[in-house]
Amino acid sequence: MKIRIEPAGLEFAALPGQTVLRAAQDAGIDLPTSCRNGTCRTCMCRMHEGGAVRYAIEWPGLLREEKEEGWILPCVAEPLTDLRLHIPQAIDLFGD
Repeated sequence: MKIRIEPAGLEFAALPGQTVLRAAQDAGIDLPTSCRNGTCRTCMCRMHEGGAVRYAIEWPGLLREEKEEGWILPCVAEPLTDLRLHIPQAIDLFGD
């Protein structure tokens, strides 16, 4: 799956079963994170319409309303489709 981070325009791919956070790290992109298990909400970001994820844990630290509004937790979210995410704090560590 292809993932695009806005507003920086960073793009990377995620392998099947790989979380958004792990795919970003493998691509040299630093995203906000802390617990890495879906509870602290440090990585919480908004997914643009049309994207879909599944979670590596049964119930991540999001309210049902937040999920409906497009909020996700990249540390435990595995993409099911190409994604466009709004993460202003994302940093390209490779500087490409």
